[in-house]
Amino acid sequence: MLKQLLLGSVMALGFIGSAAAEPVNILMEGVPDTEYVKALVPEFTKETGIEVNLEVVNYAEMHTKLVPQLVSPKGSYSAIVVDFYWVGEFAKAGWMQPLDDRIKADNFDTSPYIPAMMDLVGKVNGTTYMLPFYNYAMGLTYRTDLLADAKNQADFKTKYGMDLKVPETWDEYQKQVEFFTKDGFYGAVNQGLRPDPIAMEWSNYLFANGGEYHDADWKPTLNTPAGVKALEQYTNSINKYGPVGSASFGFDEAFNVMAQGKAYSYITYNFFRTAYDDPSKSAVVGKVEIMPVPGVSPDKGGSLNGAWGWAIPKSSPNPDDAWTFLKWVESKEITKKRALAGGSPTRTDVFDDADVLAKYPYYPALKKLLLTSHNFAVFTYTPQLVEVLGRELSLAVAGEMTPADALAAVEVEFTELAKKDGKLK
Repeated sequence: MLKQLLLGSVMALGFIGSAAAEPVNILMEGVPDTEYVKALVPEFTKETGIEVNLEVVNYAEMHTKLVPQLVSPKGSYSAIVVDFYWVGEFAKAGWMQPLDDRIKADNFDTSPYIPAMMDLVGKVNGTTYMLPFYNYAMGLTYRTDLLADAKNQADFKTKYGMDLKVPETWDEYQKQVEFFTKDGFYGAVNQGLRPDPIAMEWSNYLFANGGEYHDADWKPTLNTPAGVKALEQYTNSINKYGPVGSASFGFDEAFNVMAQGKAYSYITYNFFRTAYDDPSKSAVVGKVEIMPVPGVSPDKGGSLNGAWGWAIPKSSPNPDDAWTFLKWVESKEITKKRALAGGSPTRTDVFDDADVLAKYPYYPALKKLLLTSHNFAVFTYTPQLVEVLGRELSLAVAGEMTPADALAAVEVEFTELAKKDGKLK
């Protein structure tokens, strides 16, 4: 009788599982949202009886670990998280199960997702393969106390003939980076590690200068005045305005420099905003804010968009249990808990939630950042483009190639990849 009552309670919640079932194994990146999910997993197991094992690795290992499992008839991962620039590759290879029938059968409402998130890590050619997990649109984090300092304001006005304030344009921000670099203090800290960190971060410089990766016909547009200027500025930011060694920094190392009060600014993933106010991680609590990366004019920002999506691979050993977990972890209740813990949601109802807004007054700025960000070049060979981009950008930063030559080299390989994918005729 007790067993029947417990089963009835679980079914009433809409989750059916078995303690004897195979665990749901998921490979995830070591980022804050992964930790928030990990903390909530015991609730899921308690409700469903389904065990969930999260294998957490750094980003550089993920693709290499995933592919052998995805090509296998039966892999070891029940569900996966997919970075936006793996989407084209994974979809074309047929590695992800369509979710539309499951969504319809369980009346799972996808309408609260920000449309751009569904475009990026949700649907491919009209078929839903993923549920958006978390966004990592990039923003400019900056020291508000330094901008408010009267002496800094007077000195900046004297040097540049303009007020020191929250920057409205990229040129204004560049002057601030130069101004604050003095006496062992840095105007900016960068994540110059190749290939992914530098490729993602430099993209903001490209967009901030009015550049794009390609035109409407997928012809590369990197070796242009905007692209060259962006790479010149990025090289200066690392070599002239940042700490020694930042050409090999990942986002953790760069964040630590900013969080320890050694830099004025850092263009980074918006999920780091919460950590600046955590005294166990930050020496600048209450002194850092985030905004969209400024662009060529006040109404044109330069932020790079980004997101991950949950998917069920065709090689999943237990897809039904994986779906049970996905619809639970992406429910409004659980997504809100992740947001309150400091996560980066992709649902408008969480961005607009009164409890979330009360705890994080900067959420409207994050929502605006997300809605106005630019997309990276997303196609089947995006991972290969990132490798090429990381290599050539790093050579330019090291002074082994000129910015123009580095970008010309990227364009040659980008063109080949776009033709191979059928994007460029």
